Amino acid sequence: MGLSEEQVKRYCRQIIIPGLGGEGQEKLLRSRVLLVGAGGLGSSCALYLAAAGVGTVGIVDSDRVELDNLQRQILHSVRDLGRSKVSSARDRLKELNPEVKVEPHRLRLTSENAMEVIRDYDIVVDGTDNFPTRYLLNDACVLSSKPLVHGAIYRLMGEALTILPGKTACYRCFFPEPPPPGLVPRCREAGVLGVAPGLIGTVQASEVLKYVLGMGRLLTDGMLVVNAEDYEIQRLKKERDPECAVCGKNPTITAPIDYEAFCRRQGKTGRD
Repeated sequence: MGLSEEQVKRYCRQIIIPGLGGEGQEKLLRSRVLLVGAGGLGSSCALYLAAAGVGTVGIVDSDRVELDNLQRQILHSVRDLGRSKVSSARDRLKELNPEVKVEPHRLRLTSENAMEVIRDYDIVVDGTDNFPTRYLLNDACVLSSKPLVHGAIYRLMGEALTILPGKTACYRCFFPEPPPPGLVPRCREAGVLGVAPGLIGTVQASEVLKYVLGMGRLLTDGMLVVNAEDYEIQRLKKERDPECAVCGKNPTITAPIDYEAFCRRQGKTGRD
């Protein structure tokens, strides 16, 4: 399709990277990326994707902007308090790059809508903050053969993993089942340093860009774990598990599952 003069000027610092060029920039402009979550992880990831020239950014979130979000969710500001996060995110991304097409999905991801929501995107980013949605998204992406970039944070720590269904380990290969409710506190109970989701969200954006461009080495079959307290960095290696319930040789999960109900049952019985 060719780049306009304005596009060449806007993206010139990327275009001159060896192996990227105008062809790579056109790939970004044609790409469609879905962010599930417009919170701490989604904020930094979305900003860098829009700045890089990703053509379409879909954003899934059902929440409204609250004051305690602003310590880490840099997509939003005081003027957005009370607004839906997807509307706030759309406006901020359009301010940064008017060319980007933002598709807001103001909804909660469920077993009924997950496959439909992710269907029209090239790659999905997990910016969720709870295990039921995290497992649901992993399973839906594996079942749909959609690449997924996972991210999670806890206090000063964060993790990231890229999943290529049918080729690499999925999130469930690392952690086969969701933990019982209350075992792992969410950030509202445990706390989170504002820069931690920024660090991981930026890594997620990098993974998306590399995937679209076909550049570099992705975080596949090895989860990146970063501790911002002392900058200890680890890669937790894991090959695809042939016994995995969703991506193994004989999968027992063949459709998305309502993990909120599953986790509630775990909490009551102490077992599956």
